[in-house]
Amino acid sequence: MQTDIDIAQQATLQPITEIAAQLGLTPAQLIPYGHHIAKLNQATVTQLAQQPPRAKLVLVTAINPTPAGEGKTTTTIGLTDALNHLGGKAMACLREPSLGPVFGLKGGATGGGQAQVLPMAAINLHFTGDFHAISAANNLLAALIDNHLYHGNALGIAEVTWRRCMDMNDRALRQILHDQQVASGFDITVASEVMAIFCLATDLMDLKTRLGRIQIGRNTSNQPIFACDLQAEGAMTALLKDAFLPNLVQTLAGSPALIHGGPFANIAHGCNSLVATQTARRLADYVVTEAGFGADLGAEKFMDIKCRQADMRPDLVVIVATVRALKYHGGVEVAQLNQENLTALRVGMANLTRHIQNLRHAFGLRVLVALNHFSADTDAEVALLQQLITDCGTRSFVCRHWAEGPSGALALAQAVVDTLDQATPPSHLLYENSDTIEAKLSKIACTYYGADAVHLSPTARAQLAQLSPADQLLPVCIAKTPYSFSGDARLRNVPPSHTLEVTGLRLSRGAGFVVALCGNIMTMPGLPKHPASARIDVNADGQIIGLS
Repeated sequence: MQTDIDIAQQATLQPITEIAAQLGLTPAQLIPYGHHIAKLNQATVTQLAQQPPRAKLVLVTAINPTPAGEGKTTTTIGLTDALNHLGGKAMACLREPSLGPVFGLKGGATGGGQAQVLPMAAINLHFTGDFHAISAANNLLAALIDNHLYHGNALGIAEVTWRRCMDMNDRALRQILHDQQVASGFDITVASEVMAIFCLATDLMDLKTRLGRIQIGRNTSNQPIFACDLQAEGAMTALLKDAFLPNLVQTLAGSPALIHGGPFANIAHGCNSLVATQTARRLADYVVTEAGFGADLGAEKFMDIKCRQADMRPDLVVIVATVRALKYHGGVEVAQLNQENLTALRVGMANLTRHIQNLRHAFGLRVLVALNHFSADTDAEVALLQQLITDCGTRSFVCRHWAEGPSGALALAQAVVDTLDQATPPSHLLYENSDTIEAKLSKIACTYYGADAVHLSPTARAQLAQLSPADQLLPVCIAKTPYSFSGDARLRNVPPSHTLEVTGLRLSRGAGFVVALCGNIMTMPGLPKHPASARIDVNADGQIIGLS
């Protein structure tokens, strides 16, 4: 059986200029990174920003996954390819993979089988260097803070809250004590506020302004100190200027895709860059984008953070579900997921039902379900699941894009087109800007997660008390386990009674939200016992092997 990287390396890629031509872009509007990757140049991005958006926006989200994931990226790519196969003009908007999961538990994030973005190895590894630029900008600010302390501390900095970052899972760096005897630590780059700013800024000047608004700590009078007080924002923007331009690549079937930015959805806001999404909406008729992990994380943040700030809404949501994940929520352990179990499937259906109801009622969105098919799924399981989804009042479509490419997602694509031909109903957000942080937490936890209550630790209470009235108007970014509606990964399916435990709050003033750390979530993950890096290698011909 061919692996994902085997398929990718055997593919014949089109020159990126031909992919760009599908969108009406000329070679002069690109900055090439070899023959198959390019950035759109600044003049093109600026020019497109002046045009009204024309594309219908489709959000791909999912149920709570198993540890291996359920194929949101693969479905996003397969749906985009199928829409183009039907004669539409569609493009995908995805996040850039992080080296953390590439070498850790999940492996790469470029799709799989016949539904991939290419060149797969380049995208999964250093790509165009965007993540390195984000890490450098983040760590430049950390260095400037330390330098200010070393040279006399004219600003009277008494507390430093800014942390360093790197794009790798390294649990040893979670807490450090450096030369200035200041306690600090590292986050993974995808959890950095610089990453969030990068993905939410509307243009280069907005990027610089937001970087200047970063709160790095407090002075001896307990007043906030910002990056602009250190005159850091200009140099940080200089490091990010080229990275801020969206990256154009292609799918295995030749569809255009913009891949840009990459915050995780469990510890950050989980959406690709706004500038890429908005650029795509001016180049295509259909834009298919994803938000990380389940709809309790990625989709909620897509709506309450990204859409709130950008004043946009998706026209349709596709929820990815799998037989195996629903059996997992029905009580089956990972080792037995390939065995038929109709009883567990019925029980686990509650998880999908809750996600459908949340998106419909909390946000007023139209929903279709993509059943991402796995070879171990039995006909009886698929038939039962489709009937259960019909009983829930939603249409579902068995998708085999992993094995069959665009033809495997044609039924879903046709349903998407038919739905989008109808007028988009008005949608809404889960909470108001004027709600307090505690009220926002309560609405997310109790209305969306089904929790009984929210409990703030003493540390979180103290951090809440330090927020200014303006900070209270910001949206909330929940950082929690992706495997449960709760903050406890052990509580699968739809936990009947639970409390969301908030252990800490972090103000991301430049990004424009407050992060709520819940349960035992870590913003610097660790590698698993058997990391994916063990199977990644390079052969004598220079080809990378074992990457998936």
